[in-house]
Amino acid sequence: MMESIACNLCGQSDHRVVYQKPDTKYFPKERFSAVECLNCGLGYVNPRPAFSEMSRYYPVDFYEYFDTDPAAQMKRYRVEASYLKEFARSAEGRKRLLDIGCANGDFPRHMIREGWEVEGVEVSRNSKAIDDFPVYRAPFPDLQIDQPCYDAITAWAVLEHVHDPMSYFKKAARLLKKGGHFIFLVTNFKSISSRALFLEDIPRHLYFFTEETVKAYLERNGFELLRADYNDKIYSMRPTNWLYYYIARMRRADLKFEDLPDTSYQSFSANSQTDGFRLKSKYLVSLLLSHPLALIDKALIPIVERAQILRRRYGIVTFVARKP
Repeated sequence: MMESIACNLCGQSDHRVVYQKPDTKYFPKERFSAVECLNCGLGYVNPRPAFSEMSRYYPVDFYEYFDTDPAAQMKRYRVEASYLKEFARSAEGRKRLLDIGCANGDFPRHMIREGWEVEGVEVSRNSKAIDDFPVYRAPFPDLQIDQPCYDAITAWAVLEHVHDPMSYFKKAARLLKKGGHFIFLVTNFKSISSRALFLEDIPRHLYFFTEETVKAYLERNGFELLRADYNDKIYSMRPTNWLYYYIARMRRADLKFEDLPDTSYQSFSANSQTDGFRLKSKYLVSLLLSHPLALIDKALIPIVERAQILRRRYGIVTFVARKP
């Protein structure tokens, strides 16, 4: 069932369609519209699947990502933990953390090893069972806790997935102790990756934030924004097909999802019976013949990424907020 909604931040209904795209991960025949509120600039999917329908968009294999490349995952957890260490050094006693969207529980386990007392929130029935620390199997705003009891609350790539972000900011403000930190990572709607290159994971991503809309959420709930970090240290959102976007702009044309070439190595290899070096060579030759611009695009992505990070226009941003 699909539902049409007003803006979650300002409550207005006036919006414009920014683009349309299918669910490229699981249901390619289902198309969705990414819209922008004309009043405050918040991005969101509208219409969208109702909350009761969302489990089908999160099958078991969605959570298998957390079991791939353990070294890379551990590196990510260390970076995430660094945000907590910054303010925990001067604090006394054992610190208490609540991790929203803890998935299979790996980041909270990392923080246990760092000396934190941890709890998690995870609503998906397809994530792995967790029995080594407390996990609430209900949406964060519905938790039967309503007093300040946490020193930090984290939400790594979570708020873009939820149906009511405002309720998450309100609940975090109630549950944090005075001086506690709310640390969260979201995609950046001002980046071309989010706004123009169709890289949001729709319909799992339901909201698209900017620094301005995040500040509005925080201010309305009594938070102080301490910093906003634009980088690829935790997650990346590489501006694939950036060259096609700029060519379309030069032609004063709107880039549509269907205009982009499928340059995915995974897509090519899924249809090939060869392996290893031969497969990679065949892929590059095929790409050169069918989409010569794609090779230039791919070769220059690292440079474009660095420029985006320096200009604070990268597709991923981590916010650190404090409850005064």
